[in-house]
Amino acid sequence: MSERIVLIGAGSAVFTRGLVADLIRIGAKADLALVDIDSHALRVAESLTRKMVASKNSPITVRAPTNRRDVLKDATAVICTIGVGGRRAWEQDVFIPRKYGIYVPVGDTVGPGGSSRALRMIPAMVDIARDVLELAPNALFFNYSNPMAVICRAVHKATGAKMIGLCHGVQRVASIIAEFLDEPFTDLQYTAIGINHLTWFTKISLRGEDAMPRLREFAEKRLAAGVPNDSMPDCPFAAMDWPHHCLFSLELLLRFGAIPSALDRHVTEFFPQFFRAGHYYGQRLGVDAFSFETTIAEGDETFAAMEKDAFDSQPLPADYFERSEGDHELVMDIINAIRNNNELIVSANLPNNGRVPNLPNTAIIESPAVTKNGGIHALQQDALSSAIAGTLATRYQWVETIIESALEGNRDKFIQALALDGCVESFDMATKLADELLTEQAAYLPQFK
Repeated sequence: MSERIVLIGAGSAVFTRGLVADLIRIGAKADLALVDIDSHALRVAESLTRKMVASKNSPITVRAPTNRRDVLKDATAVICTIGVGGRRAWEQDVFIPRKYGIYVPVGDTVGPGGSSRALRMIPAMVDIARDVLELAPNALFFNYSNPMAVICRAVHKATGAKMIGLCHGVQRVASIIAEFLDEPFTDLQYTAIGINHLTWFTKISLRGEDAMPRLREFAEKRLAAGVPNDSMPDCPFAAMDWPHHCLFSLELLLRFGAIPSALDRHVTEFFPQFFRAGHYYGQRLGVDAFSFETTIAEGDETFAAMEKDAFDSQPLPADYFERSEGDHELVMDIINAIRNNNELIVSANLPNNGRVPNLPNTAIIESPAVTKNGGIHALQQDALSSAIAGTLATRYQWVETIIESALEGNRDKFIQALALDGCVESFDMATKLADELLTEQAAYLPQFK
């Protein structure tokens, strides 16, 4: 069938190019509507998309309105990649907490940055969901924006829209685990369950045999080797360290019997008690280790390159359409599987509804799901260990608290969410930090006025 796809947040520096390349690669006939409230970013995305489509004579039509309601009617798939405030607002989510001694690598999922981002994102995504329910109630509805669990839960709670959250983190970490074991990724089987960016690989096997003992052996050797330095030129792990290649996640494997996705860059933010003032194996999180400034600079550079490619008279390079790794990589495979009644197992963020017995029914769980019966459905799982469930319990209550703060414009609940998160050292710090973030992001937070 021909798809009518609406991509909301099309000015993304990465996602749009990858999605369009995938559409072209599979030979899809599609009506693609690109939507963004940033008119310049939208012009860049539209120009690049038209250039990509024309270069391959692809049967894709392209529209690019700034108002999503102009194109949502009868859409068959809606994909959201928005980031309210963009990279400039994101910077303040990270830089303001640094004044209080809170250092993080990403700041888009948990911590003060994740909480601040949630306040901006939730109202916008709930409004989008209401439009989708009104104008395209039968559309497949996907979200790629962070904080993933918060957004998906807020949309389900406030509107009932059947939003599906997707992230390539579990798939990417599975490929890294295969590298750890020096085995082909295609031979790896696994089960991963949790909250997005703290999703625990509870089962890992190779060709049907339990691979956890081998992975624990790898972790023990890697941790014993310590941090590579100039005096260890022959360290067998030095080549794979970026930085120190996930020492904390490997220690969690030994302590909890499972390894978390998305490894240290995200996972450290869920355990702030171990990383006060950002101390991380002799480096500082977000500065020396997983530099936040580098992430932002790379985003700006990627958009500038996309802008150049969009308006340059030169043809696109031959490798421009090769499949690249990124968040976009799952969605077209999922849509194709659903349309063709094929069963495809993927990692998805969906309401629990009892699928994991000892996690809350209403919580958004990232876990294995299957495409069938015209949609995507979470698969039944065993209960998690008490310890792993414990790492998630407070996080799911933080989700509910920050959602209430965002929807009600409630400052006190924002302070409560910061306290639940665990980064702050006192209520006085939580209050001052909350007020500074609310003031800095006021342009995107009309509900707090």
